[in-house]
Amino acid sequence: MTNKIIEFIDKFVKLTDEESQLFSASFREVKVKKRQFIVQPNFTTRHRHYVLKGAFRSYVVGDEGQDHTINFAIDDWWITDYNSYIFQQPATMFVVALEDSIVLQIDYEQEQELKLSNHKFETIFRIMAERGLAFQQRRMISNLTQTAEERYENFVNKYPQIVERVPQYALASYLGMTSEFLSRIRNKRSSKKS
Repeated sequence: MTNKIIEFIDKFVKLTDEESQLFSASFREVKVKKRQFIVQPNFTTRHRHYVLKGAFRSYVVGDEGQDHTINFAIDDWWITDYNSYIFQQPATMFVVALEDSIVLQIDYEQEQELKLSNHKFETIFRIMAERGLAFQQRRMISNLTQTAEERYENFVNKYPQIVERVPQYALASYLGMTSEFLSRIRNKRSSKKS
């Protein structure tokens, strides 16, 4: 299973066999049950997770008890509470499995050691950070400039595999709308196709 992470990394940085072995040996395979939390508020996040198989949702809960989805992660995606992980301070969000899942996790100290040991490893994590930042920026711009219908259409077109695997309430929360409003958008979309 650790070969899968090397295949993913290989898209961005070419590693030698020895480097691949060292990199993958720094991760540990963990099975996560559906509804199990891998990050919870007030606990410092010790791990970054690469999803081998499964689906996760990160979210925060507002003062009025309303939850707000921050991110999803499915196969070949990464997830954690990055603010907590990077700064080693208490988490502010939940990360929960939406399906029975398998992740490869690396702990904070091991990641730091990897980055110090080889410039290529540092490059891998920098590229992941840059891609994550670009994704968050696109999402922010989308939320500020597009209608709810446009946000949904764009998400469905770009991430159909996520739409199929996450509950409607979580998708609605991610897109900044109620489940009822998302249902109306979906119904309107289906009647246009008929």
